[in-house]
Amino acid sequence: MIPKNCSMKSIVVCILLCLGLSGCVSIPDRIEPVQGVQLNRYLGKWYEIARLDHSFERGLNDVTAEYSLREDGGVKVINRGFSSAENQWKQAEGRAYFVRDPTEGYLKVSFFGPFYGAYIIFGLDQENYQYAFITSHDKSYLWLLSRTPTVPDELISQFINVSNSLGFKTDQLVFVQHK
Repeated sequence: MIPKNCSMKSIVVCILLCLGLSGCVSIPDRIEPVQGVQLNRYLGKWYEIARLDHSFERGLNDVTAEYSLREDGGVKVINRGFSSAENQWKQAEGRAYFVRDPTEGYLKVSFFGPFYGAYIIFGLDQENYQYAFITSHDKSYLWLLSRTPTVPDELISQFINVSNSLGFKTDQLVFVQHK
């Protein structure tokens, strides 16, 4: 039932807003989230090895993501990186929740109030949990994460080849420096 004081314009705006927000947690074409994720093994510190650049990370090095369990069953996310230009650390804290199944690498993450974006693990070292390939709701987001600040060249080649075959712009990758 629609309240009498709501105009059609207000209703349309609300519907479009909801559709727009839900689009940010969708899965891009040809991307398949990893199955069989064990959250307890995924938790902990990850180093960002490579990314497609975005304003929220531009100019940052020594970038890490730390995941821990929240009391509500979600995941606490702390992203941290060093800005040489500003000579200071930047940090953002967020929260993430599984979208469908708690063993599927498909989560929604929020750093800004009620707004969520997709966090899709589409590649994972499921034996040792040493690396992960991550994207979001569209292919302009891409990360290679590792448990160590450096990785073998073979892993970087694998990441580039897989990502390129899925339609990511791998020629625009930024490789993160760690000290």
